[in-house]
Amino acid sequence: MIERKITPHLLAMARYFPVVTIMGPRQSGKTTLARQIFPNHRYVNLEDKTAREIATSDPKAFFELYKAPVVVDEVQRVPELLSTIQVLADETRERGLFILTGSHQPKLHAQISQSLAGRTGILQLLPLSIEELSNAGISLSRDEYLFNGFMPRLYDENIPPTMLYPAYYATYVERDVRQLINVSDQHSFEKFLKLLAGRIGQVVNLSDLSGDIGISATTLSSWLSVLEASYIVFRLPCYFNNFGKRLIKAPKIFFTDVGLAASLLGIEKVSQIARDPLLGGLFENMVIMEALKARYNAGKQQPELYYFRVQGRNEVDLLLNDNRQLTPVEIKAGMTFDPSFANDLRKFLSFAKDCVNPTVLYSGDTTTTIHGVKFDSFKNTYQLFGS
Repeated sequence: MIERKITPHLLAMARYFPVVTIMGPRQSGKTTLARQIFPNHRYVNLEDKTAREIATSDPKAFFELYKAPVVVDEVQRVPELLSTIQVLADETRERGLFILTGSHQPKLHAQISQSLAGRTGILQLLPLSIEELSNAGISLSRDEYLFNGFMPRLYDENIPPTMLYPAYYATYVERDVRQLINVSDQHSFEKFLKLLAGRIGQVVNLSDLSGDIGISATTLSSWLSVLEASYIVFRLPCYFNNFGKRLIKAPKIFFTDVGLAASLLGIEKVSQIARDPLLGGLFENMVIMEALKARYNAGKQQPELYYFRVQGRNEVDLLLNDNRQLTPVEIKAGMTFDPSFANDLRKFLSFAKDCVNPTVLYSGDTTTTIHGVKFDSFKNTYQLFGS
């Protein structure tokens, strides 16, 4: 198994809380991590129909059958179980008794706020990072990362991306969405996802998409919220601290795993990546998600990641707001070093104060600093955001 960077934070939370909740997308490695780190805990998966029926009908009997310490997998399937976990956690001073995993934020967050406030530590585990792959001796090219994506099964079981992502879509994306909303037209939903992939890294206008798909903007907004709740997409908010300019405040849309986006775009070979007109968007998606993984793996509940855009033009691709200090980052897919990559960044620095470590992340290997702006490889994203 590839070692996960979040492990020290998981162990720390298990020392301080009776319950630890690991959330994240399907197949991101939550179960594998929990079972490896807590090998002496019992294990139960609520995707199992029998276990789910017992948990639903008689929670006390469920925990007689699966006595703590226990790993409860896919707990969002029976969120009512958390009330019983609260009672059991309050009856003891032991820590790390219940390790929960889940794939849907709304159900878990609502129940956690009601039942487990102050009793659980929460971590979010996304698919593998470039840093984790590198530490395991796996180093790929830009285009290979974009084509393969970062799902652990790709690397643990050598499953081709052209097989994994269509199966992932059919098995998890469609099913999870059906559990949360009533999708009467599956074709329109799939078209919506593909159009989102075609607008990767952009501010998405749902009214425009509504006309393309024939579904109301209100319904599309609901679908987008479910996709975000299920960790399929990620909305990067705009940083709107007033710099005296007219700002765009809508979020930009990215996919949690760039490999799924590439699959939805119909990319079937690594060789297609460099020629694809959406190369820049796919590359930006990958780097944004590497930054998000670094923040989550460092135990940050609020990643404090943003973009900044003045009306009519993009100023900064990515901002980290850390203790009111901004780290601005420009993201370029080009492999050849070019000082002009920093042009928009320098414009931003001319009016934004309290900025530190302004950086251009690109596909080349040259690392240098010019007039206070660092140029670095995208493979070092974790070093920039992982503290």
